[in-house]
Parts: sequence; structure tokens; C-alpha cells
Amino acid sequence: MLHETAYAKVNLALHVRARRPDGYHELESLFVFCAEGDHLSAEPRDDGTLTLAIEGPFGSELGAGGDNLVLRAARALQVAAGAGQGASLVLDKILPIASGIGGGSADAAAALRLLTRLWGVRPQDIDLFAIAESLGADVPACLGSQTVFGAGVGERLHAVDLDVEGMPILLVNPLLPCPTGPVFRGWDGVDRGALSPEQWRDGRNDLQCPAVALVPEIAPVLDALAGLPGVTLARMSGSGATCFALFEDERARNTAEAAIRAAHPGWWTMGSVIR
Repeated sequence: MLHETAYAKVNLALHVRARRPDGYHELESLFVFCAEGDHLSAEPRDDGTLTLAIEGPFGSELGAGGDNLVLRAARALQVAAGAGQGASLVLDKILPIASGIGGGSADAAAALRLLTRLWGVRPQDIDLFAIAESLGADVPACLGSQTVFGAGVGERLHAVDLDVEGMPILLVNPLLPCPTGPVFRGWDGVDRGALSPEQWRDGRNDLQCPAVALVPEIAPVLDALAGLPGVTLARMSGSGATCFALFEDERARNTAEAAIRAAHPGWWTMGSVIR
């Protein structure tokens, strides 16, 4: 059995530039990834069958049917590689559902990485990026799970060196789903300017206001994070409802996580570092 981590995605900044005729949006975003996330395991099957079992704290909220992104990724890779083998997959769902940290996209990307190893697929024989792109806007960024600047709908990726590796980060979610579609539809259509990767601290998340309008409980999370000692930045990730804070050091992050848990036992938290 082989194992892979589906690293949690965080948008340090996310600028919405335009609404496209096809219903998608032109975005500029700076993606970083936490050292932790969901866990995916797989062992080969000789009969070509693909199965998925889901467990973990949020496993009961996610279906294991054919439309699950892990199985969709597995089928797409199986077809592209002409792999005769199948796989028995187990997903340990640690990240909240519909939470703005790329849970489903990260799971799909992890499945592609994991099954490429499990089946002995040679990267030069397939276009793994194209498979990732066909599965969802965030899957290409999650495939590498490294700091990148993304444009378009997230498919135009450029490596950037921001010296954020190892930076302590705390994720907090009020455990309320925040569906992506309604949040994007709530964007006011105003282009507030380009995102400069080097000036990401001065950036913004243009989805934060429509997300707060949809899920008002996001605002207290942001206020709580911003008021913690040692915080250098507090912002919402993606389309919400997960928010994050960056810290001066791990001690400040650990102290902050303990304080958040004590004051808000119903919230989900995950302390980590940026990969």
C-alpha cells in the first residue's frame, strides 16, 4: 500500500478581475500549501476495478460515488495511461468540506500523484497537467502543491520565490459550508486591480465580502485571528469559509491555536507550516 498527502491549499491573495461569458472568472491568485492535509492510500487491484472508502472526521459528509473527484482522477489517469490495473483507495478526510482550502482538488491531485507511482506510469507518457486541468480549476496548482502564482481560472501557473517556506500558519473554519458558486455570483463585478506576487501582503481576497454576506460567521473568525499576538497577516482563503493567520514563530501559532480552541470549541483549527 502506498500513501500520499493531499496538502491543504491556501490563497494568500485572490483578485477577481472579470466575469467571463462562459460563467467562469478571470482570477489572479497566489497559492501556497500547508504541510498537512487529507491522507490518501491505495493498493493495486489486478481486476482493473477502482474502489474508494472514505473515513476520518469529515468522511461522513462526502460521498464515495462515481462523481467523487478521487475516483474521477483515477479513471482519467487509468484511461490516459492505458493502465490495466485498478486500485483500492482509502481517503482519510481531515479537511472540512466546501471550505476554500482545496480539499476536493487536493484529493484529486493526490490521487494522480499516488496512482502514477502505484501503477508505474511514466510521466513522459501522459499529460498529467491536462488531466488535472480537466478535473477542476484548482487541481493543476494542487498537483505540484508548491508556491505558485495562478492566472486565468487558475490554469496559467508560474513559479514564484517568496521565501515563505516554513512560515507558521493557522487555519480556522467555523464549520459552516460556503459553496463556491454562490460566493462567486455575489462578487460585485468591480476590478480592483492586479495582484503583484512580490507585494502579496498588500493584496486582498475579493471573495471575502460576498463570502461574509453568505456566511456571516466568517467575520468573527477573521476578527479573532487578527487580534491574536504574533499575527502578521489574517485573511480568508479561496471562497471561504476557512480563514488563516500567519505568525512570527511556531510558539505564537501554537498559543493562538490553543486560545481559539478554548474560546470557540465549535470551530475547526489546524496549525501547520507552509511547504
